[in-house]
Amino acid sequence: MNTQNKKQNVVEKKQQSCPYAKKCGGCQYQGISYEEQLKKKQKWVSGLMKKHCPVYPIFGMESPYFYRNKVHAVFDRDRKNQIISGVYKEGTHFVVPIDRCLIEDQKADEIIATVKELMKSFKMKVYDEDTQYGFMRHILIKRGFATGQIMVVLVTASPVFPSKNNFVKALRKVHPEITTVIQNVNGRGTSMVLGEKEHILYGKGYIEDVLCGCTFRISSKSFYQINPIQTEHLYEKAIALAKLSGKEKVIDAYCGIGTIGLIASKKAKEVIGVELNKDAVKDAIFNAKRNDIKNVRFYCEDASKFMVKMAEHGESADVVFLDPPRSGSTETFIDSLAMMAPKKVVYISCHPETLERDIRYFKKKGYNPEGCYPFDLFPWTGHVENIVVLTRRK
Repeated sequence: MNTQNKKQNVVEKKQQSCPYAKKCGGCQYQGISYEEQLKKKQKWVSGLMKKHCPVYPIFGMESPYFYRNKVHAVFDRDRKNQIISGVYKEGTHFVVPIDRCLIEDQKADEIIATVKELMKSFKMKVYDEDTQYGFMRHILIKRGFATGQIMVVLVTASPVFPSKNNFVKALRKVHPEITTVIQNVNGRGTSMVLGEKEHILYGKGYIEDVLCGCTFRISSKSFYQINPIQTEHLYEKAIALAKLSGKEKVIDAYCGIGTIGLIASKKAKEVIGVELNKDAVKDAIFNAKRNDIKNVRFYCEDASKFMVKMAEHGESADVVFLDPPRSGSTETFIDSLAMMAPKKVVYISCHPETLERDIRYFKKKGYNPEGCYPFDLFPWTGHVENIVVLTRRK
């Protein structure tokens, strides 16, 4: 057991229990000790990956609580017609009312409680999915753990927000630490949380956070890892495994707001980031300027199509970082990557099964996995992050 995991013994004695465990379904490992969770995740990853490469001990958290820097809640009314907030029960659209979650940022839960009270005071109607009538639908809160900056996104069904200035003023009177408030308009009959149109009601419309020595702008729609404590360890390990010397051309595929690429740029000659989400690319470009990093370029495009174009133009790369969504990468992407023949690939994955599938295809294309490194970014849930480093066969 590594040093990090030895510290879990201290945590076990103070383990907290969740009162919503049987109703919510969001945390599949409630009722299991944290040490046992780590063992289960280690076994899962090893079962999939040990036939390909060594699987190293999972890197757990010292205190696996209140780690989520992004909190989302849906509003509804209970049988007594009282405003409630919570999450959809797994696989349904039934709202489980939750006032305090053991994995969510505590300040975010306090803000949600205040918003519910203000909704009563301002006589705001909760949106009804069945009738498609009402005003307030969801709330999304993001907090920079390093900076303390807080974004509150109020998702409404209508663009008309009565008494919006007074509402924001009342909210900030209770929580002056809120640095920006955004109204997101989602009038569609959809399960998607955010709509396309937004109005900044207070502040800059974004927050910033610090990760591995770089400052990052985070907007409402851009992706940022939800567990910054573990993410620092994850990215530091990924970049260390790349063994950059300062001479390499690096591609950061599925780059999001540019986190991995910008951190790696300090040790590389050149970094190219590609991302499909246009809001994330805007943030990435801003982040490069914000950190005075000049050896990085970002492109808004599908990663697979972008890599095909690069390969067709005869361009090459020394190292490729990829951090795809849960669905994994594509054979098209891996084919084009193989044509470019980078010496090393660092694959970060949030889904062990799609990771294993992609590793099998990487092996067919001439890349050997050297090791798999699991990280627990999502305590109490059935998810686990992994890094696999691959080298090209000579």
